[in-house]
Amino acid sequence: MDAKQELQAALAKVFAADSALYQNRGFQRRIGFGKRPALINIDLANAWTQPGHAFSCEGMETIIPATQELLKAFRARKLPVVYTTTAYDVTEGPNSDMGLWQYKIPVEVLKSGSVEAAIDDRIAPEPGEHVIVKKRASAFHGTYLAGMLRAAQVDTVIVTGVTACACVRNTVEDAIAEGFRPIVVREAVGDRIIGAVEWNLFDIDAKFGDVEPLSKVLAYLQSNEIG
Repeated sequence: MDAKQELQAALAKVFAADSALYQNRGFQRRIGFGKRPALINIDLANAWTQPGHAFSCEGMETIIPATQELLKAFRARKLPVVYTTTAYDVTEGPNSDMGLWQYKIPVEVLKSGSVEAAIDDRIAPEPGEHVIVKKRASAFHGTYLAGMLRAAQVDTVIVTGVTACACVRNTVEDAIAEGFRPIVVREAVGDRIIGAVEWNLFDIDAKFGDVEPLSKVLAYLQSNEIG
């Protein structure tokens, strides 16, 4: 067993014990699937999916194929597909749109229209699919996402992407606050640190949305539960 596997095994043991505590207190309830899902792919752009960037994340050998399967299923059912990327139009001077985030992380490398901010070609958007350029962590913060989903009569958001600790988590928290059922696909979420993935998936599942395996989500997408 290598160091990565040892860490995952240790975290699984800890979270199994914590799950019992949460369940005894009434947490980890299931929100379940609704009748009209949309796929929200969070920040699967080159700065995160390719090696050698400040924002590069681990696990793309699993995340990209899982997202490809989800895209195929959504497109077959003609269901809404949305991507996000994070990018900035003005990274210098008094009119910067980076806000205070630039004092914590190197967002200045995420320039609008750059290769780094473009969605990875392996999961490229098809014509008509939305690519929302956001300035903050959540896909909902300051964007038209909630209104677009409501207009499409969406009640469930299937979430993939990076990072588990920030943009995915913030999106899920805002999704449930906005009245959408968040379902996070376990195999399709990553981060720069293994522990960040495991902890945040555990905590999201306890409080904000359902973390489900890819197989269960695909079965739902192929079922007659969708109206």
